[in-house]
Amino acid sequence: MAQQVSDFIIDRLSKWGVTRIFGYPGDGINGVMGALDRAEGKLEFVQVRHEEVASLMACAHAKYTGEVGVCLATSGPGAIHLLNGLYDAKLDHQPVVALIGQKPRKALGGHAQQEVDLMTLFKDVASEFVQMATDASQVRHLIDRAFRIARDQRTVTCVILPNDVQELDYEEPKHEHGTIHSGIGYLMPRVLPREEDLQKAAEVLNSGKKVAILVGAGAKGAAQEVIQVAEVLGAGVAKAYLGKAVLPDELPFVTGGIGFFGTTASHQMMENCDTLLMIGSSFPYAEFLPKEGQARGVQIDLDGRMLSIRYPMEVPLIGDSTETLRALLPLLYRKEDRSWREQIEQNIKDWWRQTEEQATHPANPVNPKLVFQKFSPLLPDNSILAADSGSSSSWMSQYIRIREGMKFSVSGTLATMGCAVPYAIAAKFAFPDRLAVAFAGDGAMQMSSNAELLTIQKYWQQWTDPRLIVLVLNNRDLNFVTWEQRANEGNPKFDASQVLPDFNFAQYAESLGLKGIRIERPDQIDSALQEALQADRPVVIDVLADPEIVPFTTQVAAKFGENIASAIQEGDQAAARHLEEPLKEAVEEAQKKTEE
Repeated sequence: MAQQVSDFIIDRLSKWGVTRIFGYPGDGINGVMGALDRAEGKLEFVQVRHEEVASLMACAHAKYTGEVGVCLATSGPGAIHLLNGLYDAKLDHQPVVALIGQKPRKALGGHAQQEVDLMTLFKDVASEFVQMATDASQVRHLIDRAFRIARDQRTVTCVILPNDVQELDYEEPKHEHGTIHSGIGYLMPRVLPREEDLQKAAEVLNSGKKVAILVGAGAKGAAQEVIQVAEVLGAGVAKAYLGKAVLPDELPFVTGGIGFFGTTASHQMMENCDTLLMIGSSFPYAEFLPKEGQARGVQIDLDGRMLSIRYPMEVPLIGDSTETLRALLPLLYRKEDRSWREQIEQNIKDWWRQTEEQATHPANPVNPKLVFQKFSPLLPDNSILAADSGSSSSWMSQYIRIREGMKFSVSGTLATMGCAVPYAIAAKFAFPDRLAVAFAGDGAMQMSSNAELLTIQKYWQQWTDPRLIVLVLNNRDLNFVTWEQRANEGNPKFDASQVLPDFNFAQYAESLGLKGIRIERPDQIDSALQEALQADRPVVIDVLADPEIVPFTTQVAAKFGENIASAIQEGDQAAARHLEEPLKEAVEEAQKKTEE
């Protein structure tokens, strides 16, 4: 019996090492769905509630495993829904292949139902490779190139499959002019800068007296090399948010996050350094880096397009982080004066003491800082963590201390809402024996993630460790944007856009057969967290959080004192409820100036 194109595709995916596809069915992709059924478990199909979530899960799979993520959708609306998660992958440089159905070839151009110009639609998000199959013998090289390019360029690729092509008998390409004969497999190259450029970088780093290191997701896998470089140079290491899991926060010279969620220790290090070494990061906020001309710069990145665009680097090195640091290490001299390092270590100790003290401040009803501060030491060392965009990311960055063995990711560059729960579900499929935790806001839950609790309900009993914890900050507010309105614009909270419907997430979880726990008072936090960690099924922790706790770190927020004062004077008295120093002082000073 002849093999259909759709069966060939499934077999080819398996040979590329794919074990799982995230998607949603539809008539435009029925041929592939039939082949998945006939494959009898060769590839697992994970049925989500919405195609956007399928692409977010494919992105998360790539982030947590280092493998190519694969998502699948039908033509028209299904394909359109994939775009958000695919942009998440593209902007965070993750390899994802999208397989998309299309109307039959003979109908294209005829304004058929659900006909969308998919080649044009996906030309940006899959700019490195998007092609439509028009012949049975073409499919082999389309699949092979999609995977090889996704791996090599760390990006999104797309293969569009008209449904009549899916049902054709597969044909191998003939041995003749004009045919393509592709193969399977991809081996990562060893990418190293030239020796003379390494020498230039070493000269800069050896000359510096106050070296600051910033690592991002591109430094993943180079932890030991980063530690050795930091030790030799007497440097501190700050972490961009996507690089949070690169190094454990237990190391005394790791200053934690940088930027709006960053630590005071990281900001002090950047303000006072004379040399900056940036490794595998495209951290975008220039105001949190040294002032131009303050520091000499060395940057290491695998992608030359990302070099010297955040800070003007004296030595921009194209190379793999691990390999480049290994080659650089023998060229570096140990700095005998450790006073810079000692000051960095003292600053981060002061930061952790400050955060612990702030977490105990009273709130109405629950201080979210306290929940995260108490949860951090309870998390197992092999936990896989995800955070949503918004204030949940702020508390994740400031209060969850990464330990060796933990994994973490987030929608970094795109910063889309609704990523945490899909990320955690993808983590459970890839690592079913490990605890996954999603830190989510109530806005993200109401937007899309409530529906994905049904996906958890559908699959949780097949996981070795059934625990997946969704911690929801239920503050009835699109909280981070509310504070952006206040801090960036000087506007009071706009209730019509910001206030969310009240929803009992714990009760909803119980209705699905999951465990729901509600935290309504601070004295319930400890028992609730312990109960969740000991549960025999997925858990939704519904935290009634105070929306007026400022999500920015106080030192960062102080820069916006005048705008926040303006919002308060416009009638937003709630914004003044929990101001900490030095933000409180900045706001009061701005109010005095206005009164004068």
